[in-house]
Amino acid sequence: MAHPEHGHHAQDGGHDHGHPAHGHHTDIDWAETAPFLEAQAELFNPLYEQALFWLGKEVTEPGLIVDVGSGPGVVSCLFAETFTGARVLAVDGSEPLLERARGRAARLGYADRFDTLAGELPDVLDELDYPADLLWAGRSLHHLGDQRAALAAFARRLAPGGTLAIMEGGLPPRYLPRDLGFGRPDLQARLDVLEAERFTRMRADLPGSVDEVEDWPALLTGAGLTHARTRSFLLDLPAPAPDRARAYIAASLTRLREAFADALDADDRATLDRLLDPDDRGSVHHRPDVFVLAAHTVHTAVRTG
Repeated sequence: MAHPEHGHHAQDGGHDHGHPAHGHHTDIDWAETAPFLEAQAELFNPLYEQALFWLGKEVTEPGLIVDVGSGPGVVSCLFAETFTGARVLAVDGSEPLLERARGRAARLGYADRFDTLAGELPDVLDELDYPADLLWAGRSLHHLGDQRAALAAFARRLAPGGTLAIMEGGLPPRYLPRDLGFGRPDLQARLDVLEAERFTRMRADLPGSVDEVEDWPALLTGAGLTHARTRSFLLDLPAPAPDRARAYIAASLTRLREAFADALDADDRATLDRLLDPDDRGSVHHRPDVFVLAAHTVHTAVRTG
């Protein structure tokens, strides 16, 4: 998903994100962000399709797929579409988002093999009736204070031979040319710094927050899993961006403008205001040079035995 509470990890502040796993322990109003989260995940669909194709070469005919931190279920439904014989369980801390997920699954014809489970992660996973053949956490793990303990909890819910896949890391997305023709060049680089700082604060403020070296393959191995693999996937929507990409860019920059109004200098605030003004020909609503370029990284490992 994408959401207003943090930084360069997609779903956040307007960067990408597929969807988050979370509960009620942050000040993020996930239900309020649902339309943005859905639009973001839908825009990033080509990237997720690549990732799921890659997963499908290792995970063959899974019976149960669990989407941890599913949000409104865009990617959950993509799992149902890709793995036609699987049951999909969307798990999230927000019941309003899961309601949207159920509605999406029903519209797409997956209701007979699509379920949801609401509760705090990772503890709610103890309620699973069956172990998972594939457990996916798409940019959701970083919303949990103790990521090492969460990975161990995820691993315990895998069937023998089951795969844990987490999407964490990658590159901050780019929407704008370095030099816009007004304001100081490299506006997005300065926004990246602010988002990175906000992400660090978000992590520090989580209940039970533990600092961890973000060596994801090592963390997966530490959870008792084997055969760790890593692969990054690219979303490349070149200029001139289609209308839905422009709408996403405008929504993302609006969130950043609201989040960092006091941290930006007057020149950058004025630049953002021009970029967001529908009546300005230099805005993202009209200029021909806006695009979306982003990369997300997936790490997988297997429970043997």
